Amino acid sequence: MDRRAIRLTVRDDLERSRLTVFFRLLLAIPHLLWLALWASLAFLLAIANAIATVTSGTPSPTLHRFLSSYMRYATHVVSYVSLAANPFPGFTGREGSYPIDLEIDPPERQNRWTAAFRLILALPAILLADVMMGLGTSFSGGASTYGGGIVATVAFLAWFACLVRGRMLRGFRDLLAYAISYSAQVSGYLLLLTGRYPDPDPAIGSWSVSDRRDPIWLTVDDDLGRSRLTVFFRLLLTLPHFVWLLLWGVAVFFAAVASWFVTLVSGRTPLGLHRFLSAYLRYQAHVYSYVTLVANPFPGFVGAPGSYPVELDVEPPRPQNRWVTGFRLVLAVPAFLVSGAISSAAFVAALLGWFAALFTARMPRGLRNLGAFALRYNAQTTGYALLLTDRYPYSGPTAGWQPPLPAPSLREA
Repeated sequence: MDRRAIRLTVRDDLERSRLTVFFRLLLAIPHLLWLALWASLAFLLAIANAIATVTSGTPSPTLHRFLSSYMRYATHVVSYVSLAANPFPGFTGREGSYPIDLEIDPPERQNRWTAAFRLILALPAILLADVMMGLGTSFSGGASTYGGGIVATVAFLAWFACLVRGRMLRGFRDLLAYAISYSAQVSGYLLLLTGRYPDPDPAIGSWSVSDRRDPIWLTVDDDLGRSRLTVFFRLLLTLPHFVWLLLWGVAVFFAAVASWFVTLVSGRTPLGLHRFLSAYLRYQAHVYSYVTLVANPFPGFVGAPGSYPVELDVEPPRPQNRWVTGFRLVLAVPAFLVSGAISSAAFVAALLGWFAALFTARMPRGLRNLGAFALRYNAQTTGYALLLTDRYPYSGPTAGWQPPLPAPSLREA
């Protein structure tokens, strides 16, 4: 259950109008202009709200209502531009008026010290939000140094998908909702609508699904405890694994080429090559889990099943479509782009988690789950490219870390 003070709700049916999708940026110009004007006023009122909160310990109810409307409107506009939703939004930010909306708790008492230093305290969250949004800033106003980002990358790919299909891919829509939700939390924290620190956990929210059935899946059995000593030297300790990954990767390249020819002819990956490539993929997940602080123990060097708290499950070989096999690397390009965007956010999460683990000897759950999400999608993308499965990677966040179930016949992105 989502108990965050600022919650994003999704009531979207995935249908998209090809005509409005094609002209989406042009249609959004009036909203972008109005949002810029509204943001200028919101900035001034946010300062007044900060003074009121530091003075009395509670945000002004009037300012809270105005800033909440601004937040909802910004969410509606970002959702429309990024194709996370389809209808043309209104200009007032009215609650419940758009398929992707915000629920914001009423004003509550906040700590005056954290309110006074809110901008400084929010810097880590701003960094993560800007990496998620890409091509600019989160609508909190912080300057972004990242040129891609989850929202920008997925929106670009979704534009082509919606023009072809007339529908939004479920994984894309849910991934956009997750990134927009976190950016909204950061904005609300900065505007003092809440004193609760933004939570980047992708497994909590209306965008997360719990009934996924995928041939490559990640399970997590981690208690969040971290050794300060190994955390401090984590990169240095991982060097032997990086070398071994590089050497193993050379053999994997030739095995993947051989597997491609055999699968193209027979329609199924040979069992021996499947086991070899699965072990490499599992070992890669163990190493990445260790270096990004998703898990704590030093991993082994063989990728043995069940040997690590973060486990990668790969189903046995199944028949594969020869056409999909023939053009596998081309088809995998969008997934690699999305994987790069998610991995960039996970890198920032690992960096922030490094400082947190040094001070608390624990990895924050939200940062750990973001890292695990990136590992799962990266593993599915790599496994797809290595012909371990012809099931396309699922880009949306999931609730929980359950073992894989039999893959259905319907393919989803």
